[in-house]
Amino acid sequence: MKPSQQNKPDAPLERDIAIHIFSASAAMVGVCLTVISIVQTFTRSEQVRTLVDDILAVNAMVFLCACLLSYWALRTRSIRRMHRVESAADIVFLVGLAGTVCACGMIVWAAAR
Repeated sequence: MKPSQQNKPDAPLERDIAIHIFSASAAMVGVCLTVISIVQTFTRSEQVRTLVDDILAVNAMVFLCACLLSYWALRTRSIRRMHRVESAADIVFLVGLAGTVCACGMIVWAAAR
């Protein structure tokens, strides 16, 4: 890659993933906080309620980290740094999704009991 192309900040396809992670992770923070209040209202089991609340609170923080990382990727001028930060945001976002799936499974399991 030519040096003039290496620091080109306006490559739209390279920033596309960071934009999607940014918007989706910001929305997922709100989803986690909303589900915490719903679980408090409708779950009868105190043990499940506490565990699900903790998982969802951690997930909200994980999604917030993904949101901040993707924002950093959008704001950086170095393409190499942007790719590294974008990859980190992607991994953090997927970890948050996995935690959300676990919390949803626990909610369904508690509701079926």
